[in-house]
Amino acid sequence: MMLKISDIRFGYNSIDTIVDVHFEAKAGDVVSILGPNGVGKTTLLKCINKVHLPNAGRVEVEGDDLMQRRPAEIAKVIGYVPQRAHVSGNTVFESVLIGRRPHIGMDMSEKDIRLAGRVISLLGLSDISEKKVNEISGGEYQLVQIARAVVQQPKVILLDEPTSNLDLCNQHMVMNAISRIVKENGMCAVMTNHDINLALMYSNRFILMKGGRIYAAGGKEIINPENIKAIYGIDVHLGEIAGKTIIVPKGVQ
Repeated sequence: MMLKISDIRFGYNSIDTIVDVHFEAKAGDVVSILGPNGVGKTTLLKCINKVHLPNAGRVEVEGDDLMQRRPAEIAKVIGYVPQRAHVSGNTVFESVLIGRRPHIGMDMSEKDIRLAGRVISLLGLSDISEKKVNEISGGEYQLVQIARAVVQQPKVILLDEPTSNLDLCNQHMVMNAISRIVKENGMCAVMTNHDINLALMYSNRFILMKGGRIYAAGGKEIINPENIKAIYGIDVHLGEIAGKTIIVPKGVQ
């Protein structure tokens, strides 16, 4: 198993935010964590890569307990794409190359430069590689963040709302890129997501959270009207368009 989360518990000031969370993901999985605001989705991501130190539990990547590792060591196996990141004045190429630092510090080699170039090409960023990141679009910047995480050559990539504030075209561009990279590099991705239909289109595993706990976990079978009602408090229709499962709130024509 690529990623194994066991009984993670975390809270602030003795008040639990997430409780007894456990799930697994294997190579090739794209896992979407779903649930309304405030249920602990982002907190869970930050516990997985030890941005937050869990009060209890284990996070294992290929059997190695990361809770015993330093941040620099964790960065070699887990890439993290936050929802909001500082936009620097670096070029796209420079920003992506920074992803190599966990492995080699500041001593960049020709091999690292070639790797950054390959990832930039893979994500379709070659034409803007010399542009400053503060001069590119929101969708392009999301791809730059993903590229920087991929250059770390992690086993697991964590993404916090990777399509937030993007238009429809850029949402699908980013999700396509994530799906392709996971499959081609033998890693797994775990992301938070507010758009259930977008998650259904690009993910094969799902986690539904409620009150800081996992309410349900599994494949598309858990995305059903009963679970959606329990998590979001709304009634939905479940349908299919062009072979893809979709949900539509009842009352919407």
